[in-house]
Amino acid sequence: MDFYDVVFPVNIGALTYRCPEALSGHVKPGMMVSVYLKNSITKGIVLRKASGICSGKIKDIREVHDTVPVLSSSLIHLLEWMSDYYIAEQGLVLKNILPKEVFAKVSLKKTRQSSRPRVQNNRTTVDRLNTVPVDNTMVNAVTASISDSTYKTFLLHAPSSAYAYSFLLKTIAEARNGIILVPEISALTILYSHLSEHFGERICLFHGELSKGKRREAIARILSSQSDIMLGTRSAVFAPFKKISFIVVLQEHSSSYKQENSPCYSGRDIAVMRGFFEKATVLLTSVSPSIESLYNGKSGKYIVLKPESDVKVPKVRVIDMRYEKHIKPYLSKTVIDTATKHLKRAGKIMFVVNRRGYSTLLECMDCNYVEECPDCKIPLVYHKQDMSMKCHYCGYTQSKVPEFCSRCKGHNLQLLGAGTQRAQEDIENILGISTIRLDSDKMKRKSLIAGVTGAACLAENRIIIGTKLMTRRLDSTVQFSMAAILNTDIFLNLPDFRSAEKAYQEISSVIDKIEPNGEILIQTRLPHHYLFKGVKNNDYDLFFQEELHRRKALLYPPFSRLILIKCVSKRELSKEISENIKKTGGDVEILGPSVSKNKKKEYEYKLLLKSPVRGKLHAAAKSIIETFRASKDVRVKIDVDPYVI
Repeated sequence: MDFYDVVFPVNIGALTYRCPEALSGHVKPGMMVSVYLKNSITKGIVLRKASGICSGKIKDIREVHDTVPVLSSSLIHLLEWMSDYYIAEQGLVLKNILPKEVFAKVSLKKTRQSSRPRVQNNRTTVDRLNTVPVDNTMVNAVTASISDSTYKTFLLHAPSSAYAYSFLLKTIAEARNGIILVPEISALTILYSHLSEHFGERICLFHGELSKGKRREAIARILSSQSDIMLGTRSAVFAPFKKISFIVVLQEHSSSYKQENSPCYSGRDIAVMRGFFEKATVLLTSVSPSIESLYNGKSGKYIVLKPESDVKVPKVRVIDMRYEKHIKPYLSKTVIDTATKHLKRAGKIMFVVNRRGYSTLLECMDCNYVEECPDCKIPLVYHKQDMSMKCHYCGYTQSKVPEFCSRCKGHNLQLLGAGTQRAQEDIENILGISTIRLDSDKMKRKSLIAGVTGAACLAENRIIIGTKLMTRRLDSTVQFSMAAILNTDIFLNLPDFRSAEKAYQEISSVIDKIEPNGEILIQTRLPHHYLFKGVKNNDYDLFFQEELHRRKALLYPPFSRLILIKCVSKRELSKEISENIKKTGGDVEILGPSVSKNKKKEYEYKLLLKSPVRGKLHAAAKSIIETFRASKDVRVKIDVDPYVI
């Protein structure tokens, strides 16, 4: 009699079940079965035949669903790899790989044409993508790899996002069973419109905002081979194809590919590993690749494709705010004069303010104390709309602006800095023109997003003011003649070893929205930072080399690996954590713990583990997890390769 390990979409590991004689020969790895789990019949996926002879009371497999596996052997290998690498139970990984719609009854009948998503075709964008010339030699290298069915990862360092899209359209035509990942749902519309025009029923959409019925339909189309190209956001990387030939990750540097909940996987890294297991070709694209990906390219793990482009790029001007004449403390005369010039030429202008709200700080002029969140200990931000002070980390809200200083009790308080609300108010007064504001405060409700972004795209709305959310949400067809980034230094002053990299990528996303003859003005008090030299000269390699030099000195990725551990509890854990740290070997550096309180007034302890040896790093992390495994009042979250620290 055979025994099989079965995994369920819940936070537990695989369990062993007996296969009755009546089902012998019907059970295979990857197939969906029904078994008893905690006295109720539950669907699970067979991982493998159990090793050895099982003893004791073993429950039977009750039913086998369908005649073909839901998970291919390569997806099973991927599941096991993810469980080990991200230190997560196999069931939790399965829950991410197979959406819950799969465990419902999935119809494999041919779907009606009328049920296909309706997306308005934008002919301007389609034509623009078709006319962007790409390097055919590089296209041929990718298509040859697809045809050979061998694993290779290509990194396309594209001169623009339009180039990356055009490159994709020329390579995807050769693929069968392909996945295309985009970081944001807003970016799907134009690409789906063009791909469906060329491939029709072969392509299907998959993302988190689809209805359950549409998601179920997309899965059914893949399982029945009615569609062989899936276009979607992060979770589409797990599309249940029997065999994959091509995986594309557009804007591979985007933080949106990193899942926040356990398992905290990276969609980009999973794409590479799935390509490895499937012997498929992987294409990563970006106008400013992540340092880790570019390092993998330089070291030979990936094949770097960097086209020689003579495309004219916008002019970048760095404004030194230390010596510049100011219209407002945060706004230079040069920016206003340049904006006035572009308005006279009927141009469209973007102002980027990396802070929502009205003012960024409430400071006492007597003792220089800045009003801060009592839990997070970071500055509160003033919101003029409801006259409140808010913490943008935990959501703490102070309903009224303090009348006196919390430290010295003085009354000499001033609002300093500017968020999007204040910038909008001041710019409208100075330039005498109405503006559109795009930030998370304006786009809290999904029902409002389409209206706000649609209004921003209209030609008559000449000035758009917003946070970095603006460049993610705006349609790729919208081109500006000018952009001004008003507070770039906020990025550079973040306590994050990736701060300069993230700043470069955000600036690149702004540049990508500007017409070739346009210009970008960047206000800063740090004009000699190596970031600006790379940006001004359009020289990402120069920036890359400087960034590598700094990271190597501090042993940060790509020269080491990181694991972030967060322990949350209502009781203090300092002593237990400290004792555990002492037991850890010297091969793993541990930073912290840092302590804060969340919205529920619970203690949050953060530990950052750092080591160039993955095995030792994981062993240290598992040791800390084991300390609190039996503690029901402690929640432990593991983030391997954290993007935000």
